[in-house]
Amino acid sequence: MHIPDGFCSIPVCIGTAAISAGVLGISAVKIKMSSKESKLSSMIPATAAGVVFSAQMLNFPVGTGTSGHFLGALAMAALFGPCRAYIIMFAVLAVQAFAFADGGITALGANLFNMGIIGGFGGYAILKAVMHFMPKGRKSYLTAVGIAGWASVVLASIACSIELALSGTFQFSLALPAMAGTHALIGVGEALITCAIVGAVSYSRPDILPKWSGIQSNGSKKPSTSWLVTLIGVGLAFFLAAVLSPFASSSPDGLEKVAEDMGVMDRIMELWTASPLPDYSVTSISDSAMSTAIAGVIGVAIVLAVCYAIIKLLSLRLAK
Repeated sequence: MHIPDGFCSIPVCIGTAAISAGVLGISAVKIKMSSKESKLSSMIPATAAGVVFSAQMLNFPVGTGTSGHFLGALAMAALFGPCRAYIIMFAVLAVQAFAFADGGITALGANLFNMGIIGGFGGYAILKAVMHFMPKGRKSYLTAVGIAGWASVVLASIACSIELALSGTFQFSLALPAMAGTHALIGVGEALITCAIVGAVSYSRPDILPKWSGIQSNGSKKPSTSWLVTLIGVGLAFFLAAVLSPFASSSPDGLEKVAEDMGVMDRIMELWTASPLPDYSVTSISDSAMSTAIAGVIGVAIVLAVCYAIIKLLSLRLAK
């Protein structure tokens, strides 16, 4: 769902960038003011960012020559709250745009709006709404997480359709059913992956989850230490990038497929040519699988460092 340069008009790019930047500032302030941040190791959300980055490299087929990939915003919101999830998505999307040419530079605000605000904050609102009608506990929370995860992808695709229609790229009456229908299928994969991630964390670090989930008071065992969770998470992120990413589906993702069907791929513009690892590859390595694996490993390392630095800076005030 990464919008490339050339698909969004200048007003849409400016408008979504302004909103995304404003929410970024608000999220940073809220994290600084949060007492939870002083008890949450900066490496845990950074590790989560690495997992999101590597998981997004694993496009999975959804039929009819289309693939999808993990979005991750709702998973992060379900674990850390929407503000930290937004910071995580910002780190991932920024690294993807500048280092891998995945998503346009001018469209970064739109991509952050769709995946971070609509997917993260919107999905989190749905999660809380669903939990309002369900008993507290692990099964209920994971069910609500699955529903909200699916909805976050579909809602983000609708927002994307609106932006591209306002830009004159797509005809809204054609783009909306195509985008929403394709991403309704992709959302099933999102729901399953999200439940798996949140479920694993609910056993290892139930204290991270919001109190209203009811998991902490549901007979959970003593949570694992931060270093152990970090070690497992970092290992998983590098494993996904190094071992599994070369086997990802090569079919176009939902947005690319719709753009191809509507004959608008020629609108893509290459405005940023300084990406060191374009299209998740190392240009000096001829073997495509090895090139993708090495690029993925480098990407995970960059995302870990960037997200850790951001979260650490935001938590400095609490340490004083």
